[in-house]
Amino acid sequence: MKYKRILLKLSGESLAGGRGEGFSESVLSSYAGQIKQVADRGVQIGIVIGGGNIFRGLSGVGKGYDRVKGDQMGMLATIINSLALQSALESIGAKAVVLTSVRMEPIGEYYSKARALDYLEKGYVVIIGGGTSNPYFTTDSASALRGIEIEADILLKGTRVDGIYTADPEKDPSAVKFDRITFDEVYSRGLRIMDLTAFTLCRENGLSIMVFDMDTPGNLEKVAAGEDIGTIVANCQ
Repeated sequence: MKYKRILLKLSGESLAGGRGEGFSESVLSSYAGQIKQVADRGVQIGIVIGGGNIFRGLSGVGKGYDRVKGDQMGMLATIINSLALQSALESIGAKAVVLTSVRMEPIGEYYSKARALDYLEKGYVVIIGGGTSNPYFTTDSASALRGIEIEADILLKGTRVDGIYTADPEKDPSAVKFDRITFDEVYSRGLRIMDLTAFTLCRENGLSIMVFDMDTPGNLEKVAAGEDIGTIVANCQ
């Protein structure tokens, strides 16, 4: 495999499948199977999941929620999703642990870099819930931060599209896909792949990002093996 250690970022919405909210058992099963397949090949896997299928803090502001309280509710949503994925992984024989950015024993162990690395070296899939533990930060930023902390070789952003395009391919049939693009070009083109805080963290710390289609079974293994099926964002071409 090309990468020894990866940080996989999954959206909460993806766990809902076509429902829009809640969980799709088929999606959870597919994701767990792909993750176990890669872990069985010796790749160390850290995971950060969003919470949009349950509650998104920013969307709550327009409904009367205080932003800080809304973001804290979103953090709890990410932990629920982390537990769901852990359960799906364990049901097929994979070793998985949930670490939380806020103290929540016995639901999950308190996150630290040392604890995460210890579990990774022991062959566990390490799911890190709770975002950064701070309001005003997205799970994109959390995935960038955790990827840097655990010294991942690459940040893999699993989406429902197969890479980065010049425009939204679901709306513009003339959109052209990039195989590789620099952080600077993403900025200059105004492409929205992750929030600017996450992008800046990755750029300044040399953590490349791969955007790929996670919903196609087998793609995670292909990406981990180095196949060019998505788009890589890096500091240089």
